[in-house]
Amino acid sequence: MGDTIFSRIIRREIPADIVHEDDDVLGFRDVSPQAPTHVLFIPKREIPTLNDLRPDDATLVGKLVMAATAYAKAQGLAENGYRCVINCNKDGGQTVYHIHLHLLAGRQMHWPPG
Repeated sequence: MGDTIFSRIIRREIPADIVHEDDDVLGFRDVSPQAPTHVLFIPKREIPTLNDLRPDDATLVGKLVMAATAYAKAQGLAENGYRCVINCNKDGGQTVYHIHLHLLAGRQMHWPPG
């Protein structure tokens, strides 16, 4: 496994406020939240960008979405709504090269952001 901040969180070398963990996915609160609820869901297997996904990764990406959805429902966020975002590469806003799904909730989301 590489040495991204997320890999180090998976290995428990860096503390994180973990809210979800299973065999394939780890979910933790973002240290620089952009909304009242901002949780990152990452695969435990390092995949740098969406462009690096293989066809057999479809189930893993589905597990990211399902973990985020289950968390939103459990926290009472589903009725009012939430946003799930996966950024890809520099122009897409990706800053850590280990794919991750942002779950944002707790305020009205606008597009474009601002």
